[in-house]
Amino acid sequence: MDNLYFQPEIETMERSSLETLQLKRLKESIGTALRSPFYSTRLGKLGITPDSIRTLGDLRRLPFTTKEDLRSNYPFGLVAVPADRVVRLHSSSGTTGNPTVICHSQHDLECWAGRVARCLYMVGLRNTDVFQNTSGYGMFTGGLGFQYGAELLGALTVPAAAGNTVRQIKFIRDFGTTAIHAIPSYAFRLYEVMREMGISPRTDTRLTTLVIGAEPHTEAQRRKIEEAFGVKAYNSFGMSEMSGPGVAFECPCQNGLHLWEDCYIMEIIDPETLEPLPDGEVGELVLTTLDREAMPLIRYRTRDLTRIIPGECPCGRTHRRIDRIKGRSDDMFIVKGVNIFPMQIEKILMQFRELGTNYLITVDTVNSNDEVMVEVELGDLFTDDYSQLQRLTRDITRQLKDEILVTPKVRLVDRGTLPQETGKAVRVKDLRKNK
Repeated sequence: MDNLYFQPEIETMERSSLETLQLKRLKESIGTALRSPFYSTRLGKLGITPDSIRTLGDLRRLPFTTKEDLRSNYPFGLVAVPADRVVRLHSSSGTTGNPTVICHSQHDLECWAGRVARCLYMVGLRNTDVFQNTSGYGMFTGGLGFQYGAELLGALTVPAAAGNTVRQIKFIRDFGTTAIHAIPSYAFRLYEVMREMGISPRTDTRLTTLVIGAEPHTEAQRRKIEEAFGVKAYNSFGMSEMSGPGVAFECPCQNGLHLWEDCYIMEIIDPETLEPLPDGEVGELVLTTLDREAMPLIRYRTRDLTRIIPGECPCGRTHRRIDRIKGRSDDMFIVKGVNIFPMQIEKILMQFRELGTNYLITVDTVNSNDEVMVEVELGDLFTDDYSQLQRLTRDITRQLKDEILVTPKVRLVDRGTLPQETGKAVRVKDLRKNK
């Protein structure tokens, strides 16, 4: 019988043993971090040494690290090894100011590939699969991260990269692709073009698995993807500051993402008070790396909002699970004193079968008042009926008002009207001058 675990001794490790391993690696990570200019100053002023850490709880005595710390110490202020041991760097795609740069040693890359391979194996991929990666290669970590993980697994990898959807579909059919990695918005685009070409992913391809991530998405959006392709779609979580994909991943139970605790310590904090929150409560995810040589990060504030799911998973893995990302604390926008997250709006839109999946939220100031405009594309189930269009618009507006406590303007548009993104979908445009 095929083994269910890629690394059974790690994935099913007893909690007490796992926490002992975390403490050992935490002390080592702090010792490494102290060799960087940034942490030697930040932690040195506090008298922090590896011997200062006697329990995992002692981690809370250490200060947080933020994205601004990375930008302020650009490019190499957090690097903890000599330059000749750094073999690759990735950076964020920010268009203004300094990007965030993460450096990797050979050890770091091998550990990263191992985590991604562990994730893919968990959802059933083997060396007999053909894995097609539609992520961008280069500075974006989704390309090379999945590439090396799938190669370590032994799968035939197709580094298709982003865009050129017709070619993607040709590769899927010609190469017998069984698994695809795509951001959710691009998965929908892929399906739409297949349909326009008269191709059914269920009968005209060998697809069995989709890996989706990089964009926050609702459960309803995931189910629509699964229904369209006729395969399971597994949620992936990662970020460049934590190496990239492979931080947390769903198992076949699809009831949360196992966060690999041999490689990271996770905390959930209140983003306002910075105090820890108990399991089950939504807050900001804070991560500490445990296996990185070149650039360890201590208590990094991810800004991603999630919760630790209480209880054990039926799959037998002992690494705790986080819920799907609810949004980002810095993605929140405020209108008339109300905090609004894009995911709240998506949750409502996905309930209407008459709608497509592409939408855009625009916030602007009109006559000295803030207004929210929600544009969403119509789906195939909508008939060209003006009275139905009015009724649908009223129903969506009412449900959105109940959810976000602000009355938006809703504009329903034809499919293909809104911009089609090849990278992460832009869901919010805030045009206000004084936000």
